[in-house]
This record gives sequence, C-alpha cells and structure tokens, in this order.
Amino acid sequence: MTAEQNRITNTLKVQRARKDLTQEQLAHLVGVTRKTINTVEKGKYIPSTYLALKLSKILGVSVEDLFQLGSHSNEP
Repeated sequence: MTAEQNRITNTLKVQRARKDLTQEQLAHLVGVTRKTINTVEKGKYIPSTYLALKLSKILGVSVEDLFQLGSHSNEP
C-alpha cells in the first residue's frame, strides 16, 4: 500500500456547510474545541471512532461519507 492509499481524506467542511454550521457550532454539538474541528477538516488530525460517529450523526451522513481512504480504487 502506498502512502497515498494510507491517507484518510474527509468531506467534513462540505458536510458542515450543508448544515449551515460554523466550526464553533459543530464543535459545541459534538463536545470538542473549534480547533479540533479545524484540524480534522485540514486532515491534520484523524478523529477517534467515537468522534467520527458523533460527527456523522450530527451531520446526518454515514461515516463513510465523511471519511475515505485516500485511494478510491477497488483494492482492499
């Protein structure tokens, strides 16, 4: 597996915008700091499973819609 395939990408910023939420508002709803939301959106921090599940529930999308492996190929 290449480094690109190991990278996790996310659509958090897009999904947050669809709900018309600021980083601060989303952070409050899931119980983290705005800085945490910012670093997740920038791909600098990979959230715990617990936080990923909370984010997906608040935003009304699946975890898979929020977070993807860097490669979109059919390889495992």
